[in-house]
Amino acid sequence: MIRRLVDFSLDNRFLVIVLWLLVVAIGIRSLRELPIDAVPDVTNVQVQILTNSPGLAPEEVERFITFPVETSMSGLPRVEEIRSVSKFGLSAVTVVFEEGTDIYWARQLISERLVEAREQIPEGYGEPSMGPISTGLGEIYQFEVRGKGYTPMQLRTILDWNVNYQLRSVPGVVEVNAFGGELKTYQVTLDPNKLVSYGIPLEHVFKSIQRNNRNVGGGYIEHAGEQYLIRGEGLVGDLDALSAVVVGHDSHGTPVYVRNLGKVEFAPMIRQGSVTRDGDREAVVGIVMMLMGANSRTVSQDVHAKIEQIKKTLPPGVTIDTYYDRTELVNRTIWTVAKNLIEGGVLVVIVLLLLLGSLRGGVIVAISIPLSMLMAFTIMRFAGISGNLMSLGAIDFGLIV
Repeated sequence: MIRRLVDFSLDNRFLVIVLWLLVVAIGIRSLRELPIDAVPDVTNVQVQILTNSPGLAPEEVERFITFPVETSMSGLPRVEEIRSVSKFGLSAVTVVFEEGTDIYWARQLISERLVEAREQIPEGYGEPSMGPISTGLGEIYQFEVRGKGYTPMQLRTILDWNVNYQLRSVPGVVEVNAFGGELKTYQVTLDPNKLVSYGIPLEHVFKSIQRNNRNVGGGYIEHAGEQYLIRGEGLVGDLDALSAVVVGHDSHGTPVYVRNLGKVEFAPMIRQGSVTRDGDREAVVGIVMMLMGANSRTVSQDVHAKIEQIKKTLPPGVTIDTYYDRTELVNRTIWTVAKNLIEGGVLVVIVLLLLLGSLRGGVIVAISIPLSMLMAFTIMRFAGISGNLMSLGAIDFGLIV
């Protein structure tokens, strides 16, 4: 069999050269498109269902949120495990599927069952939603938003509304998580004595604020050949607008405003824990999550470039300080593997030259080494295996053997 193969190669030299050039071209292209990471991602196929319910105790979270979600997920095909965690104000249900399950097919099944789960959760206790399409190695970029003279609430607002939305436009970024600081909210602190004095129930205050916090459309009118749109603008945009909401009237018919019943102010949402840096100050940080299967090196580089653009649009005195970039780790990994591959290849060539005693024969045999590597890269690319310290290290080990 080997003799026939050798005879065929010698009789069809041009065809063999063309085939090997094709292998080289495909191998180089596969190497350029091969997802590169520092270590292999061994995260199983899972979908997280998260429900925020601020202020709710763990016992109520388990009873009114977690249990209905878990029961709704029962009976799904190819499910290996369903586990959950109920914390203060948060329910996290994780559905683990069998290895090899398409993540988008799994999320479609979860999305269909969430309709049933939402019907079982009492109104006002939160809306369950699926977590990002990411893995345990999805945190590829971490940064801090800092600015002298700015409060934690102001920095968190800048992160949520200025930075996060722009970073989500980067290809391969599935989510940007914000931690630390104070989440800005409008707060009305009512005085019970004033409520009793005006005879206004607490529920009426809630409904009045809800009804007066929206914009509505009223169609249009035509005049002089032109169309004029009718809009009802009532969306609260500042503290003065919220203070001016009418909640009722007194015995003389005088309107009673929200400001007459208590104090209107900006206040942070109830939080649990905080973020510190260097052990001397509270920090506002963002963590960029990468889409499952994306190239971490490419996405990290794109995120860093986007950060440099965002810095130019920030308010005076505010800056972004990066303290973790996956690109640095990946570059070190690639350098280590490339160095080992080169050293291993040179060692193999030297051993072949010494054993064969012929420069021509040693070179011919040594040519198969880079060709074999390119073929391995092609197989890895089509098999969905990323280039990392483990997979590339295995090629290096096999090369030396």
